[in-house]
Amino acid sequence: MQTPVPSIQPPSRAELLATLEREPRWDVIVIGGGATGLGTAVDAASRGYRTLLLEAADFAKGTSSKATKLVHGGVRYLAQGNISLVREALHERGLLARNAPHLVWPLGFVVPAYQMFDQPFYGIGLKVYDMLAGGLNLSGSRWLNHRETLAAAPTLAEHVGGRPLRGGNLYFDGQFDDSRLATALMRTLFDVGGVALNYVRVTGLAQKNGVITGVTAQDAIAPADAPRTFELRADCVINATGVWVDAIRQMEDGQARTMVAPSQGVHLTLPRCFLPGDRAILVPKTDDGRVLFIVPWNGHTIVGTTDSPRQDLPLEPRATGDDVDFILETAARYLSRDPTRADVTSVWAGLRPLVKATGESSTASLSREHTILVSKAGLITVTGGKWTTYRKMAEDVIGTAIQRQLLKSAPGVTAQLPLHGATGLPDDLPAANSGSPDRYYGSDLPLLRALPGNDDIIVPAAGLTAAHVRFAARYELARRVEDVLARRNRALFLDSRAAVAGAPRVAEILAEELGENAAWRETEVAAFGSLAKGYMLE
Repeated sequence: MQTPVPSIQPPSRAELLATLEREPRWDVIVIGGGATGLGTAVDAASRGYRTLLLEAADFAKGTSSKATKLVHGGVRYLAQGNISLVREALHERGLLARNAPHLVWPLGFVVPAYQMFDQPFYGIGLKVYDMLAGGLNLSGSRWLNHRETLAAAPTLAEHVGGRPLRGGNLYFDGQFDDSRLATALMRTLFDVGGVALNYVRVTGLAQKNGVITGVTAQDAIAPADAPRTFELRADCVINATGVWVDAIRQMEDGQARTMVAPSQGVHLTLPRCFLPGDRAILVPKTDDGRVLFIVPWNGHTIVGTTDSPRQDLPLEPRATGDDVDFILETAARYLSRDPTRADVTSVWAGLRPLVKATGESSTASLSREHTILVSKAGLITVTGGKWTTYRKMAEDVIGTAIQRQLLKSAPGVTAQLPLHGATGLPDDLPAANSGSPDRYYGSDLPLLRALPGNDDIIVPAAGLTAAHVRFAARYELARRVEDVLARRNRALFLDSRAAVAGAPRVAEILAEELGENAAWRETEVAAFGSLAKGYMLE
């Protein structure tokens, strides 16, 4: 057995809450524990600012755990002529692959050609894509003949709409596990001297003389008869709550116009047999003009996505029957075997924050994909963007705070900052897309394997062991059964029924680690079962 490498263990929840009471003063308070919030907190703390991140639920509970699992430049943006946007995203893709090799890896995409000019049209565009990536390119694209196309993607349909498969193109983008990257960012925040707390809800913004001076917050899992509240002060308060940014903005100004128009994306999980190789399939333009992804992920196949406007902002959005039928019907056109509702092992939906004009003065939008708004009282709001560019978004946010003189100037270092677990990788780290979750632990893998229960498999479909549950409780701030089965491990997203079957055992181990009783276990198992119903097809 390998000797565990040193790893900074985050303080216990009791110790973290005591820190809020003992140290109410911070340089930066970040509200929101998704991609943007975590990235912003890491950027701030790594520059030397005393940084606190507060998340009302769990890290990556919302949109940030429900992406297509791709780190990409955006091939469709290239077709639209957004060269600068694609170049920025490709640069960030390369940095992320370099700074987190245990979490991000190259994935080949087959773009099938069913019409005469598809192959040269996309082939030339993909060569431009390679060129824009420069020295950080993951691998070069190339043309495939008919035989090579089917060898790379053997389940592709031979005919679509009466048109024969002529060949295809192969190009490379990055793949990752979104909530595991979020967990790594949380660990990185502690590594660089910051503090993160999940299940602490911001309930108000403090102001003095028309200037934001801090927040009020409440422990979201404290007993109802013993609420625990905090008054926290900061030079800079950053609202990074994704599609929910308007709720925080309206704490400052009840008349603030909404800036987010949410859009829902849905994905289905299927067995690996629908895509048995190690390549993904991208259909850049289906008959109705949408993009279809069929991607191998964690020993399964995910298919998506939809893009439908929503008027409400549920924390757990649900896929509609129309969403599911559209994905299945579209996938069936491009696969040799038609997927059915009976094949679906999980279905999940996420909300994307599409930004609309508010009429308020703000800093210039520093990217065409994300927007930074500074209120009259100094609240910085950031929303939009995607996982690929989270680091650049964070850098822009802290740069804006410095420009507005909310923070003293300090250089950013995240372009060269390895994320937690990236250095000293063990020789036996599982291969990408092997189906083993152990890869995501990087240099912490020996530490994980030294915990009790490393061979005690709880959810075979997701590779979850008792050791993973213990690690989640001790090192990753997991507080609930859902935290383990949905985000520290991806069982809920891979096979919702298998996750439900494993919930009692997860609850038992978590209760042991966290000092909870039998009533807590029963409540947690019931709560998870209710949540998981939304990930199942009847």
